[in-house]
Amino acid sequence: MANKISRRGFIKSSLLAGAALGFGFDGLANIRVNNRFDTIIKNGVIYSGNLREPVRGDLGIKNGKISAIGDLGESADVTVDAGGKAVSPGFIDIHTHTDSNLFDAPLGDSKIYQGVTLDIGGNCGDSPFPSKKWESAGKFFDDLRSEGRGINYGSFLGQGSLRSRFVGDNNVPATADQLKEMKRYIDEQMEMGATGISCGLEYTPGSYANEKEITELCKVVAKHNGLFAIHMRNEDDRVEAALDEAIRIATGAGVKLQISHLKAQNAANWHKAPDLLKRIEKAKKAGLNIAFDRYPYIAFSTGMSTFIPINDRQGTTEEVVARLRDTEQSKKIGDYAKSRIERLGGPQNVVVTSCRQPQNKRFIGLNVEECAKLTSMDSWEFIRELLIEENANVDIIGFAMREENVKLFLSHPLGMPASDGSVYSPIGRLGESMPHPRSYGTFPRFFGKYCRDEKLMSLSEAVHKATALPASRLGLRKRGLLEIGYHADVVVFDSEKIIDTATFASPHQFAKGIEHVFVNGIYTIKEGKPTGKLGGVIL
Repeated sequence: MANKISRRGFIKSSLLAGAALGFGFDGLANIRVNNRFDTIIKNGVIYSGNLREPVRGDLGIKNGKISAIGDLGESADVTVDAGGKAVSPGFIDIHTHTDSNLFDAPLGDSKIYQGVTLDIGGNCGDSPFPSKKWESAGKFFDDLRSEGRGINYGSFLGQGSLRSRFVGDNNVPATADQLKEMKRYIDEQMEMGATGISCGLEYTPGSYANEKEITELCKVVAKHNGLFAIHMRNEDDRVEAALDEAIRIATGAGVKLQISHLKAQNAANWHKAPDLLKRIEKAKKAGLNIAFDRYPYIAFSTGMSTFIPINDRQGTTEEVVARLRDTEQSKKIGDYAKSRIERLGGPQNVVVTSCRQPQNKRFIGLNVEECAKLTSMDSWEFIRELLIEENANVDIIGFAMREENVKLFLSHPLGMPASDGSVYSPIGRLGESMPHPRSYGTFPRFFGKYCRDEKLMSLSEAVHKATALPASRLGLRKRGLLEIGYHADVVVFDSEKIIDTATFASPHQFAKGIEHVFVNGIYTIKEGKPTGKLGGVIL
């Protein structure tokens, strides 16, 4: 067929794109040196991230950089025997909501134990800046730099956060002056190190922006060679139209496009997955720099407020809660919520994962059907009362996707794993919630279940998808590959044992198979345990 692009062709184009951005896909330097290294990782099977076959050898680290690869002898302050295990670039999680959680878990617990050495936050249109606490990316980054971090971190500017600051939280068009101010602010944040701009067009107030407005914002991002990451306006019944909108925006702005957590949600839409990929392939063939990410689970995680219609979410939290209290408005909202729940397959497919009020903690871990029975209410009555009591701030997990589509997306040459999660720790405040297990298990699950057990791809391909591919999307310099001169973000893992252990019922469980982790050359995880040293930087 004329429009069909082969898998080999996608891989080739991906490599060429990476090379164009300065990622050296040169062969491993099989050399011996006499210089003393800070660290030598010996006897490893080295997966460079560049899709070539792995090689056996040693990797030398000096001054935070990879300084040699080959047969390196014994001259080092620290020698790590990889024992034939896989040696890989640190994994890059291109879609996270880590952000301020790094203040509570500076090690980056749930991520570093997966082998993740870089998180990109500020996704789905929601970033810590601009806000009352952090007016700019620079101020947020400075606060993160004030203490050590175990992982590297970068952030998008959230278009929803941006619109809230300059336009407000109501469903109104941006004025010419407001648009000008938003573009000025984007320009400033890109100069301060923001990765690009993200949209969460299923969430307010970002959803109130039209296609033209977002295109204008993305033109500024394109000027800085940044990335446009989009949680599309719809991921179920109207997902095709939403994808077309994203492609039009990126094409019109001349910006790189990253489709966030690509999905065809709800059983009635599962059949759409192949068509979505065809639309992405067509856009790439037409010249658009496009790719997507996907978490390796069939359940999503979001706020329960998504059961409220978009227009009824506008304004302050107090105004939203007032609508829930109002009998007439609540009936209308309830009709919408019931329809959403029905399309998800019923209340048994929606699980409560966080509540703030002590009297509601008993609902955490239960599905809405169970909660309704416990309170002698119907499903909508329970949701309404819980949202009122929790000030519209309740987290849920919804089981709405098909395993076959997860495999299809993860194995596609333009797809890469990403958690859509955050940094968590079993200890302290963060340990009190029940997050989606993806925050603890995304990358080990990708390598263990889908690469090793399901044999969807070779280990070289899997490493590429988790390292060099997201690095090239982000335009990172000297990261994402094991090449001389690159930052020494390195993971040693057992490809036969790597697997996730976190579950929906017990999410605070660290993965298995990650043995050693270096972040900018700092030995952070040794034999599966933290060393107490923090090597992360803010990009």
